[in-house]
Amino acid sequence: MKINYSEIKSLVIITVGMAIYCFSWAAFLIPSGIIGGGVSGIGTLIYFASAKAIPVGYSYFIINAFLILIALKILGSKFGVKTVFAIIVGSVLLSVLPKLIPEPLVNEKFMAAIIGGALAGIGVGITISQGGSSGGTDIIAMIINKYKNISPGRIILYLDIFIIASSYIVFKDVPTIVYGYVVMSITAYAIDMVISGSKQSAQLFIISTEFEKIANEITGTMNRGVSVMDATGWYSKENKKILMVVVRKHEAPSIFKLVKQIDGNAFISMGSVMGVYGLGFEEIRG
Repeated sequence: MKINYSEIKSLVIITVGMAIYCFSWAAFLIPSGIIGGGVSGIGTLIYFASAKAIPVGYSYFIINAFLILIALKILGSKFGVKTVFAIIVGSVLLSVLPKLIPEPLVNEKFMAAIIGGALAGIGVGITISQGGSSGGTDIIAMIINKYKNISPGRIILYLDIFIIASSYIVFKDVPTIVYGYVVMSITAYAIDMVISGSKQSAQLFIISTEFEKIANEITGTMNRGVSVMDATGWYSKENKKILMVVVRKHEAPSIFKLVKQIDGNAFISMGSVMGVYGLGFEEIRG
């Protein structure tokens, strides 16, 4: 049986992402009495409404398990195994961590909202970047989106607004709602930053007399495609070859190092690319 190390690595990263997400709730939001969005927010509401008798992890698992069963029936193969894995990891951590962290790590509620929201967004962003999800409102959005032409992002936003506003029923306190919306905004921003950062690409044009060696090294050692284009230097009137390479932004320094080792006089132009779709990058969606 062949071991898929890529999938194992992906699951490990998802575990790290969910650990960060659950830590943000256990160390900052739950002990500070702040209600964020998603199923974690619902779980926190139930936790305080039950006088702390029902742990957040239990509610998180039960609600997500119910949603998973519905999603499997409605969405079928579109529903990912990695999301199920992330939910299981989240349920375990949200059951354990709050017991280990009974008091918030910061006493100032506004700071707890900012730090908790940022960490939650980073954790979810890492999980999403690996094809997983923290479940909850994401699942509801996918189900509704199948029948109604409403963007999942808008559905999640409406659900989170409703969940946070519902905290008034338990706390009878407007500032708690405001803190919840602060968490929601910062979490959304952090998720976008992590996801866009992990998917940023760079397009490089390389001009060198050693273009064949450079192209062979890029395709051989970095497993990236190279396009060779004919060009004429207008000043020198010489025919040249230009290599065009598209890589993830974090791979660009390796390209520079590789080119320098082969031809220290090579000319390289690099530009950021908004989106790259196809083999080795993002899937083309119709």
